[in-house]
Amino acid sequence: MRDLLIIGSGPGGYVAAVRAAQFGLQTAVVEKAAKLGGACLHVGCIPTKALLHTAEIYGQILHAADHGVSCDNVRLDWGRVQARKDRIVAKHAKGIEYLFQKHKVERIGGHARLKGGGRVEVDGVGEIEARNILLATGSEARLLPGLAIDPERILTNVEILGLPAVPKSLAIIGAGAVGVEFASIYRAFGSEVTILEMLPRLVPLEDEEISAELARAFQKEGIAVHTGARVEGIEKRPDGVALSFRDAAGAAQSLHAEKVLVAVGRRPNTEDLGLEKTAIRTDRGWIPVDQWMATAEPGVFAIGDIVAGSPQLAHVASMQGLVAVARIAGRAVQPVNYRRIPACTYCEPQIGSVGLTEAQARTHGYAIKVGKFGFAASGKASILGSNRGFVKVVAEEKYGEILGVHLIGPSATELVAEAVTAMEAEATIETMMYTIHAHPTLAEAMQEAFNAAAGLAIHA
Repeated sequence: MRDLLIIGSGPGGYVAAVRAAQFGLQTAVVEKAAKLGGACLHVGCIPTKALLHTAEIYGQILHAADHGVSCDNVRLDWGRVQARKDRIVAKHAKGIEYLFQKHKVERIGGHARLKGGGRVEVDGVGEIEARNILLATGSEARLLPGLAIDPERILTNVEILGLPAVPKSLAIIGAGAVGVEFASIYRAFGSEVTILEMLPRLVPLEDEEISAELARAFQKEGIAVHTGARVEGIEKRPDGVALSFRDAAGAAQSLHAEKVLVAVGRRPNTEDLGLEKTAIRTDRGWIPVDQWMATAEPGVFAIGDIVAGSPQLAHVASMQGLVAVARIAGRAVQPVNYRRIPACTYCEPQIGSVGLTEAQARTHGYAIKVGKFGFAASGKASILGSNRGFVKVVAEEKYGEILGVHLIGPSATELVAEAVTAMEAEATIETMMYTIHAHPTLAEAMQEAFNAAAGLAIHA
């Protein structure tokens, strides 16, 4: 009998497996796919960011003359772009295999179903018993009602990663992280891009000022944006797809595009998992857990995208896995603090955030002060030729507790780590004002935003 059986090898499952082995637990992982790593590695985080990096390089080369560098006959070799992306994915899939071998984590291939009482049936393998079971089965793209995937024209995050050529035009339904990232990618590669978002603004989970700044940046890049838009019909045609929708004013509109990306959220992979054989009762497919990631079924834990109310982020799944495994092993551990989880969107300009937005802080009843510093005044941003965006700090008024930090601009997805660390250490805006930041760096904008929250910004 294994000490721990993990179902799923994504960033939650494989991280949990390695830590469990480090704690001395006899650990096995069931994975139905041919390769380890889950959706994040194979059709999500990693390949998407590889394309985004190529798009960034391509854009820099096209504008290299602004830096005094002449480049002639610049062209995009799409085959090599895709090959590089695939090499990166394959490398890291092999890396997970190596970690399993190094830590003696057993790998079991097949589809797993719970049978209750610590028993799991795996197709082609048989029944397995374990003292503890960790569910880490992840999620998949959600489609609009009545809509089916067409690999040629109607795409999800999976199909769009394997296109044989850059489409001349691309319509994107949904302006969350997935939608705006692919908008940046394919606009940089030359596609005519249109975004349709049902809610009133882009990246609706972010601070309102972040959304407005991204909308301005997208407009400047020639990305058409329709917020408050409700899609009413999608018709496949020989040369692409015709979409009909209602705009924010309720007027009927139509749009034609070569390809359509559906990016309206993700649904948990909890079907055909055997949950009916346990005490677990899902909430629209999501699994409720306690602060230690334990479900209603004794000895069964759940992490990642299948957890009710949890952000669907790879790093959240990883941390939840570490918490669950520590609990199983009887080690000291703190539960996940969901107020201190960084959210990163890798569009252009990048977005990074942690904590409460300004609106959320006011809704929670805080008396707040807000500081904002634009990258336009950053010397390093000027050197990079990337002055878009700003850093925004939301702080409690009396004691200067940092409630949230929101960034849009160059390297925002890296810079946000400082804000997460500051909040985890319970630093105040005064602490950060007097934390020396090297010059010239983009990180100085963070310090200046904390200064601005105190009404003492130097360079604003």
